Amino acid sequence: MVISKETRGVIIALHKNGLTGKSIAARKIAPQSKIYCIIKNFKERGSIVAKKAPGRPRKTSKHQDRLLKVFQLRDRATSSAELAQEWQQAGVSASARTVRRAVLEQGLDSRRAAKKPLLSRKNIRDRLILCKRGKVIFSDESPFRLFGTSGKQLVRRRQVERYHQSRLMPTVKHPETIHVWGCFSAKGVGSLTVLPKNTAMNKKWYQNVLREQLLPTVPEQ
Repeated sequence: MVISKETRGVIIALHKNGLTGKSIAARKIAPQSKIYCIIKNFKERGSIVAKKAPGRPRKTSKHQDRLLKVFQLRDRATSSAELAQEWQQAGVSASARTVRRAVLEQGLDSRRAAKKPLLSRKNIRDRLILCKRGKVIFSDESPFRLFGTSGKQLVRRRQVERYHQSRLMPTVKHPETIHVWGCFSAKGVGSLTVLPKNTAMNKKWYQNVLREQLLPTVPEQ
């Protein structure tokens, strides 16, 4: 548990006023063991700043860390094991675990890649020209669950905590769903329509939305 500098200052101030570690702990501002350590550190060093633990010496230099970042940015899909092999070829002996820790320190978290249609540079340029020069409105509808999520949810837990209440993702058999329709063009967004709960976007609803929402939006866009 990390104790803030402000809390450390409060603990030392109470200690100077004659309160014991046990009395300070009764105020529930920090665990009793931490309070004793903070007071001991103040007595020995005269400072409220935590003494840095020596820890294990770093295995890599700043230059080697920058080299690893170059490898990672060159191919964002490279695994930690593959990066470790590249690093080894550059003269750095490190495990995949060390690589993961190093790239995390550089702010390169491992995340799911967003999925988008494969487009060439020409496709992108032509579509952009069409949107800017032509009179184009894009519209679509999407369902949203009002309870839970339809995808995966990651949680950090120990192996034995799989069914711990606070580590679960609650589900229901038939979650309420709403369908939302919207549109946009190069000039901005258009109107937004929310269908009644548990109403699917069928032929009747779609025609009604196009007539009542899309057509009035066209002159504005």
